[in-house]
Amino acid sequence: MHALFSYGTLQLKQVQIDTFGRELSGFADTLIGYELGEVEITDEEVLASSGKTVHPILKKSNDPQSKVSGTVFIISDDELEQADKYEAECYQRIKAPLASGKSCWIYSEK
Repeated sequence: MHALFSYGTLQLKQVQIDTFGRELSGFADTLIGYELGEVEITDEEVLASSGKTVHPILKKSNDPQSKVSGTVFIISDDELEQADKYEAECYQRIKAPLASGKSCWIYSEK
């Protein structure tokens, strides 16, 4: 199983159903040292699922006090692969520490 930090459209019920075939449950946590930016999405499937042409994207911050709130979902290997397919090419999946001391996967800018 994998911990995945979500701060954007993966928190939407419809996106979860379209991507994972189920609604996810999770817990709140905070990512330290990142801030949110925006990215324009052109993938038709992603647009149809999220209904949004602009999605948030994590950017590494020079300010160590920067924080992004989100939700941590526990997902399977297959679901992690589905999340990779959902995220646009401008995102990269990397491991990052959370305020709780736990480590998880995040999708940030390349």
